Amino acid sequence: MLLSVALASGGLLLWPTVVGAANSGSLSANEAVQLINRQKAVVIDVSEADEFAAGHIGGAKNIPVGQLEEKLGAAVKNKALPLVLVCATGARAKRAVAIAKKLGYDQAGSLGGGLKTWRDANLPLEKA
Repeated sequence: MLLSVALASGGLLLWPTVVGAANSGSLSANEAVQLINRQKAVVIDVSEADEFAAGHIGGAKNIPVGQLEEKLGAAVKNKALPLVLVCATGARAKRAVAIAKKLGYDQAGSLGGGLKTWRDANLPLEKA
């Protein structure tokens, strides 16, 4: 009985570490805003063109995730700048972070939850 209590409490202590590792590279809406305002982060929306036209973060550049490897270097020449990668739900943006890091953009992060998180934080969107 004592052993099971010890294992359970140890597991609960490690849980935040496990969850944090799973969400590494994910940014909250507030963290994204701070990166944009303080460190001149570049926002790359990896949604398709029609999704981008329906609503995107102001100043974002649209490069669909399928074209990211070919077009990111031309869109963001300075690899030292932070990148905030965004899509509708955050799933494509997570894949895009891996591509960006492979290309040498070490400060790439995705907006966790995507544009839904942005809207839920009552932050503005632009339409094209």
